[in-house]
Amino acid sequence: MTDMNRGIMKFKGADSTPAVALSGLLIIGAIVGLILWALESAYAFS
Repeated sequence: MTDMNRGIMKFKGADSTPAVALSGLLIIGAIVGLILWALESAYAFS
């Protein structure tokens, strides 16, 4: 058993390139969304 099939990601294809790219985009999108929300809350852009 390789280390890739341990922990939370035990399903087949969890370490595939599309899955990694999709999860990376989701994380980066959430971070960008939080930054934009914080900037709009801190500074009153009209």
